[in-house]
Amino acid sequence: MNIQHIVRRWLLLTAICCGYGLAAAQHAALTFSTTDTAMQLVFDRAQQMAMRYRGNPADPVGPWYEAALPARFAFCMRDVSHQVIGAEILGLGRENKNMLTRFAENISEGKDWCSYWEINRDNRPAPEDYRNDREFWYNLNANFDLLFACWRLYMWTGDTAYVRHPVFTHFFEKSVNEYVDRWVLHEDSLLTRPTHPNAPVPFNPRDNFHRCRGLASYVENVPDLKMGIDLVAAIYRGMQTYADILQLQGHPVQAQQYRQRAARYRQKIDEAWWDGETSLYFTNYAGNGKFGKGEGEVFLLWFDALTDTLRRKKTIDHLVAGEFNVENTSYLPALLYRYGYWKEANKYMRYLTNPATPRREYPEVSYAVMESIVGGWMGITPDAVHNTIATFYRGGKEAVSSLDGLLLLNTTVRVEHTGAATIFVNKGKAPLRWRAVFAGNRTAIAVNGKKMKVAYTVDANGDRLSFVEVMVKGGERMTAKCL
Repeated sequence: MNIQHIVRRWLLLTAICCGYGLAAAQHAALTFSTTDTAMQLVFDRAQQMAMRYRGNPADPVGPWYEAALPARFAFCMRDVSHQVIGAEILGLGRENKNMLTRFAENISEGKDWCSYWEINRDNRPAPEDYRNDREFWYNLNANFDLLFACWRLYMWTGDTAYVRHPVFTHFFEKSVNEYVDRWVLHEDSLLTRPTHPNAPVPFNPRDNFHRCRGLASYVENVPDLKMGIDLVAAIYRGMQTYADILQLQGHPVQAQQYRQRAARYRQKIDEAWWDGETSLYFTNYAGNGKFGKGEGEVFLLWFDALTDTLRRKKTIDHLVAGEFNVENTSYLPALLYRYGYWKEANKYMRYLTNPATPRREYPEVSYAVMESIVGGWMGITPDAVHNTIATFYRGGKEAVSSLDGLLLLNTTVRVEHTGAATIFVNKGKAPLRWRAVFAGNRTAIAVNGKKMKVAYTVDANGDRLSFVEVMVKGGERMTAKCL
């Protein structure tokens, strides 16, 4: 049975099991409330905007949402890869699975192991980006970003299809092997590769479907681009993620091989791309053999490709001091929450949902804000590998915030933060482990009045965190409080 038959059978089963009404019901049940009126407005605006982009599930492509320029009625590999968690929060899980499947099933050797950059509601490659298999627009980051998105969805939902189903595993395997070979993306070829490998013959540099058939970056305005640092970071994360998937599948030896490959890409970032004079990373490398700077730094954080804390801090400080297009800006809040820049994250959240902000209606924006509220402000982080949900409030002691009806790890939860206490309710049937995290060096934390042994860790900035872990049965309510 070929991959297309597998896909059709799987999508039919998904439609029968999930149903359009399930996602709609989940969205209706999702509520957020906070005494911080500015953040309440942020959530309300983002939720309303994001749901405007939900497509008609009866369209030929199946369930979908807009993840491209709205006038195209389409979804793009880059945008979808960045919108998936916000979409899950909004109840668009069926849409996520269908859209990612459409991308994965369309990888082909005839397109040099690319998929389609954009697919429209008619289940066709968007004509704005595709003429035929030899002439089309494609950013090479996309395969690795989609691989990473599948892992993030598995970690969020617990749905093993994202890491085990043949349509995805085929896409992963081709992306980290044949795709890398075909586009000359091995770690020792990044700066010596041809500028336009696999270009149509005869090559017309004025035709975007020739010149941009395999752009080596998400940044599209660099003349004579040979390599972007964002692509190096994307390959690193793709290899690391594939190693995680292989480990999960029970292949530790192969997993270690891909971890070693990933490490070599990350090593290249620090060895070749750091500009010691300005204490910043170069972001692009041109065909004339010269490094340059521009956009793209944000993806060093998106793909978590920096281990040097000082260099990471300088990169973040440079980002928050600059101005970027709304797509790149939309990634910042979730990243800034992760790396300890809470006030700056809050500022960007308000900016991105302000009606006066240019292009705030671009779909990536509202979905990114939804992810930032749930994963950043509320600090809810699921881990399907360990069946654990962590909570870590970043809203401050003054604000009381609660989120109800959130579906993740095959259950539904309610989380309420009240200063030094967090209430966690498992509203589903499946048991799970709850990790209640608090900032600082806490000596005692009680759960439902019972004093628990406190464990300690550090965040991305090295700041001390205290936590306790407890099993929470279906229907059970727990309250963790610092003493």
